[in-house]
Amino acid sequence: MSPAPRWTWIVPAAALLALGLGMALPPGWPTALLCLPALIAAVLAAVHHAEVVAHRVGEPFGTLVLALAITVIEVALILSVMVGGDPAQAGLARDTIYATVMIICNGVVGLCLLVGALRHHQQAFRVDGTHAAFAALIALSGLTLVLPSFTTSSAGPTYSPAQLAFAAGASLTLWAVFVFGQTVRHRDYFLPVGAEGEADAHAERPSVRRAWASLGLLVATLVAVVGLAKVLSPLIERAVAAAGAPRAVIGIAIAMLVLLPETWAAIRAALANRLQTSLNLAYGSALASIGLTIPAVAGAALVLGLPLELGLDAKAQVTLLISVLVGTMTMASGRTNLIQGAVHLVLFAAFLFLSLVP
Repeated sequence: MSPAPRWTWIVPAAALLALGLGMALPPGWPTALLCLPALIAAVLAAVHHAEVVAHRVGEPFGTLVLALAITVIEVALILSVMVGGDPAQAGLARDTIYATVMIICNGVVGLCLLVGALRHHQQAFRVDGTHAAFAALIALSGLTLVLPSFTTSSAGPTYSPAQLAFAAGASLTLWAVFVFGQTVRHRDYFLPVGAEGEADAHAERPSVRRAWASLGLLVATLVAVVGLAKVLSPLIERAVAAAGAPRAVIGIAIAMLVLLPETWAAIRAALANRLQTSLNLAYGSALASIGLTIPAVAGAALVLGLPLELGLDAKAQVTLLISVLVGTMTMASGRTNLIQGAVHLVLFAAFLFLSLVP
């Protein structure tokens, strides 16, 4: 196999350097002009290294690499903010998870369906695996984002300590069972459909050495992506405050920045007529976001006594319900088209608009 292009290791190093400079400089437009291009370049590098690792280990293990790496770093980012003790951050985990679910289920999936349909007219995927992933996502979303608003053991949209411990254990267990089914027991449910979806299967696999190098560079690049997103967050906060938008918009903006690598990888797969890979990335990322974030955040809240609000308000619950109903119909037939992609993107636009104008 040809050696790795130089930019694939120069960009991670440059992004980490930009991160260091961005942390040293005061928040402002000069910092944004330095960090934003570095963030975009780091996203492209992260996708490249994830694809190298995915090609080495094969599907569906490859789609787990990027989802797990980003989710672990995202958890660390949320905890680093919550541990600061600011009571205003009690709903940060909820806002981040809700934004992640809506971005993935409507924004990422809708964009993949649309661009895939524009190039290939119709695309196929495996109903068995996609339905299993979507069912698990519905269960986790309801358990962590909806039920806390209806329980009576504690005031407000919160769980009592016992309920929180149960939700954390159930989330982690369901995610682990799904990963076992995806990678071991029902692995064939998540493989690309047809020979056209495996066009790259005959390409030369990268060596073990190159795969390990790409894995290390992937982790370093994702650290830079999340770090640069955090450096840019004060500027985002200023813009949100100046516009008079709700505080939840900050979580949405940061979630969109963090999800850039997965979004770009999913779009590339859809353009290559590998829609199953796109859906594996999308729903796998959403499941990992809840299945890993809730146990970590719940554990920190219980041990450190941090306030934690998980329940969504009525408007967000309705938006989530509509997304679930539309997603269920989209994933029913095993084939997608342009109309379905447009429907999901309209829902995503509604989510963004109603977040700005509640």
